Amino acid sequence: MADKILGFDQVLAQLKSIVEKLETGNLSLEQSLAAFEEGVRLSRTGGQILDKAEKRVEILVKSPSSADEAGADVVAPFSDSLND
Repeated sequence: MADKILGFDQVLAQLKSIVEKLETGNLSLEQSLAAFEEGVRLSRTGGQILDKAEKRVEILVKSPSSADEAGADVVAPFSDSLND
């Protein structure tokens, strides 16, 4: 699953699933640690997705050059550093 690119909704759903498993208390210590590690990884991935979305919004809202000649908003490209 480490190589699969997940969307924010998928990350959130997986995090919820992990929390539910941990809250049952039926996991062994090793299983709990593995679930926690996966949760931390997913949390970081979700944070990166949100950071990228925030950058896109900032480009649209703050950039005076975010409108074309007709006045329509244009999304300026930015580098995708999630895979770096």
